[in-house]
Amino acid sequence: MHIKRWNAENGYRQAIVLGLPLVVSMLSSTVMTFTDRIFLGSYSLAALGASLPASIAAFLFLSFFFGVVEYVGVFVSQYTGATRHERVGAAVWQGLWFCVPAGLILASLWFIAEPLFALAGHPPDVQELEVLYFRILTLGGGPFLVGVCLSCFFSGRGLTKPVMVVHMAATALNIPLDYCLINGYGPFPELGIAGAGIATVIGYTLPAVCFAIMTFTAGNEANFKIRSAFHFDRTLFSRFMRFGLPGGVQFFIDMFAVTFFAFMVGRIGPVELAATNIAISVDTLAFLPMIGMHVATSIMVGQAMGRGEPDQAAYATKSVLHIALAYMVMMAAIFILFPEPLIGLFRARGSAPGDFAPVVASGTLLLRYVAVFTLVDAVAITYMGGLKGAGDTRFIMFTMAVASFFCMVLPLSLLNYFGLMGLHGPWICLLSYVIVLAATFMTRFRKGPWRSMRVINE
Repeated sequence: MHIKRWNAENGYRQAIVLGLPLVVSMLSSTVMTFTDRIFLGSYSLAALGASLPASIAAFLFLSFFFGVVEYVGVFVSQYTGATRHERVGAAVWQGLWFCVPAGLILASLWFIAEPLFALAGHPPDVQELEVLYFRILTLGGGPFLVGVCLSCFFSGRGLTKPVMVVHMAATALNIPLDYCLINGYGPFPELGIAGAGIATVIGYTLPAVCFAIMTFTAGNEANFKIRSAFHFDRTLFSRFMRFGLPGGVQFFIDMFAVTFFAFMVGRIGPVELAATNIAISVDTLAFLPMIGMHVATSIMVGQAMGRGEPDQAAYATKSVLHIALAYMVMMAAIFILFPEPLIGLFRARGSAPGDFAPVVASGTLLLRYVAVFTLVDAVAITYMGGLKGAGDTRFIMFTMAVASFFCMVLPLSLLNYFGLMGLHGPWICLLSYVIVLAATFMTRFRKGPWRSMRVINE
C-alpha cells in the first residue's frame, strides 16, 4: 500500500518533491527566528523575555494580512490545474493591490505600541524593549507581504525550489547581520534588541526584491500576463476577498490565542516567561517546517480541484499527513530525550549555572507538553491545508474562533481571575486547543462538503 503510494499521482514522492523546498524555506525562517532568540538570550535575559511577546504581537497584526495574501497561492494553483495560465498574472496582481493598504496599516501600528504593552503588565525594563522591538518589526510588514504574494506565483504552480533558494539567501544574510547588530561587531554599533529588529526587517525585504526580479520577466508575461494584468479586476478581487478574508481572520484568531497565551504566562513570573519563550522557540523547529507541508497540501489540493478531481485532492492530503506525522514523531522524541542541550542554547553569557537552573527545570517540563502538541498539530495543520486548498475557509475561520475562545481566552482569563495561573494551566489550555482543531478539521475533511466547492470562476 505505502510502496504504491510512493510513486502514485499525489503520493509521497510528489508531496516530498513539492513540499521539501517549502519545508527548507520554513526551516530557513525558523533558523532566523531561533538564532535571533539565542543571540538575544546571550545578550540579556530581559531582551529574551521581551522578544517573544513583542514578536508574537507584531505577527498577530501581520497574520490577518498574511492569511489573506497567502491565498493567492490557492488561486494560482487552481488556475494552473484548470490550465488557465493567462489568469495567473491577474490573480497575483490582486494580491499585490491588497498589499499596499495592508503595509500602510501595519506601519501605523507604531503609534499604539506603548499603550498595547502597558496592558501586558510586564516589568518596566522588559516593556520598554517590547515597544522598541514591536515598532521596528511592524515597519517590515509591507515588504514581507509583497514577498509572500510574489512567492505564490511560483509555489502555486508547483515551482517551490525558487522559493527555497530565496529564503535561504535571506537567512544567510540575516544571521550574521543579526549577531553584528545585536552585539556590535566590526563596523556595526551595539543595538541590542533594536539590532535584532532591523536585521529581521532586512530579512523580510530581500525576498520581496528577489521575487520581483524573478517574476516580472518577458517570458512570464508571454505565458501568464504577469505585467499586462496589473489592473484592478473587481470581479477577481471580490472572489479573492470572499475566500481570502476568512483565511486572514482565521490566522488572526489563531495568533491572537497564542499571543494571549504568551501575555498571560508573562504574568506568572520571569522564570516561567523565559521557560515558555524557550519552549515556544524550540517548538518552531517542528512547527514552521510543517507550515511548508501545509502549503504543499493546499497547492496539491488546489491543483486537483482545478482539474475537477476531488478524490485526488483527498489522496494528496493523506499522503502529506503520513509525512507530517513521521517528522513530528522524530521531533517529539528529540524534545523528550534531549531537553537540556536545547534549553542550554539560550543561557545568557556569564550567567552562573545556578541562576539558569530554574529555567532549565521549567523548560524541561514544558518540552514534554511541546512533544505532545507537535504530534496533534501535524493532524490539524495538514487537514486545514486540505480544506483551505479546496476553498472551505469559512468553516476554518468559525472553528478557530470557537476553539480559541473556549479553549484559550475564557479558561486563561478565569485562571488569572481566580489566582490559579500556574505553569501547567496555560499549557493544558494550549494543548486542548490544538486537540479540538485537529479533531474538528479531520472530521470535516472526511465528511467531504469541500468536494463541491469552486474557488475560481468557470
